[in-house]
Amino acid sequence: MNQVLSEQPADTWDSFPLFQILNDYLRTDDNLKNGRFHQQLRDTFAPLVVRYVDLMESSIAQSIHKGFEKERWEIKGNGCATSEDLFWKLDALQSFIRDLHWPDAEFRQHLEQRLKLMACDMIESCIQRTENAFQQWLKKGTFISTDYIIPSEMCAMVNVILDAKNQSFKLCAVDGVDVHQYHTKIDDLIEKTSAAMSQGMISKLVAVLETTLSKLGRYDEGSLIGSILSFTNVSGSGKDMGHAYVNFTRNCLEQIRSKVNDDLWILNFFEQWYTAQIQLLCNWLSERLDHSLHVYQCTCLAHIVKKLYSDFELHGVTEDKLLSKTYQTVSQRMQTEEATCALTESSVRDQDSEEYGDAGADDDGDRSKPKVTIRETL
Repeated sequence: MNQVLSEQPADTWDSFPLFQILNDYLRTDDNLKNGRFHQQLRDTFAPLVVRYVDLMESSIAQSIHKGFEKERWEIKGNGCATSEDLFWKLDALQSFIRDLHWPDAEFRQHLEQRLKLMACDMIESCIQRTENAFQQWLKKGTFISTDYIIPSEMCAMVNVILDAKNQSFKLCAVDGVDVHQYHTKIDDLIEKTSAAMSQGMISKLVAVLETTLSKLGRYDEGSLIGSILSFTNVSGSGKDMGHAYVNFTRNCLEQIRSKVNDDLWILNFFEQWYTAQIQLLCNWLSERLDHSLHVYQCTCLAHIVKKLYSDFELHGVTEDKLLSKTYQTVSQRMQTEEATCALTESSVRDQDSEEYGDAGADDDGDRSKPKVTIRETL
């Protein structure tokens, strides 16, 4: 055995199967277990195992660095190409060392702790690089309109973080027990990162509603621009703008539903997004308590409020979240505004009808009068 190992080139691992065969045989024989030959086997292969772990740690670290530099953030498996490769390598390395069944308990625990710490460090690096890339994507597209849709790349980044949460327990804990507190450290980082990513996406989406409400603000009572727009009727009925926003929310709902892997995360995200929209609508309406809404504003907002409720209900948001006190406040205000607008429009139609009728009567009266011809005689 010594001769074979001495002839083996440096940093090659063809001899590990030999160790496994001999060690599995010796450790199951009570007469040979921990004997002189077993001890020699351990002493011979211990440096090889340490060297192998060193090289694998360096290799995995390099693959993370190079992988994320070139990462295109296409959805692959439970995350992206780099994260899939990382988690596979970490799991394969831990499985390989575990399957060696190292006979010395102290050295075995040392290897185990080192691999768990390595996994913790690698996953932390993966999370940080993913979050940095996510923040860069958030900064793209400063002009936000109803044509915006959450990029699939950002959904892939969310998947990486969610997969890291699932993988970290297996890779950082020992037999389901967080002996070294590595999993707790990673889990805290994942929770903070996931919350920050959710908030970033929600802020991006809510910005579209802010833009829509800013446009509606041009129709505020006393606004010169609103008077011009109403007089020229160049901006439509208000329902067009409402339709555009509703289509935006539906596209983003479907994008997230189809691209993100975790149903629980999706539901939590939808609840937060819905709540943020309703709160913004409530604040906007509260700023206009002393004035009735313009017909254009009323038509647009009425459509948005009704469709938000039904669309988010279809995507699993529960009734207690949908029928919040804030939503009830918004809904009651919109019912009042719709009734006011209906009365206003009815009054305008009646007035126009009366004016038209009076004008018609005057014309008829003129036509019914007899014509008198005056002739001048000399």
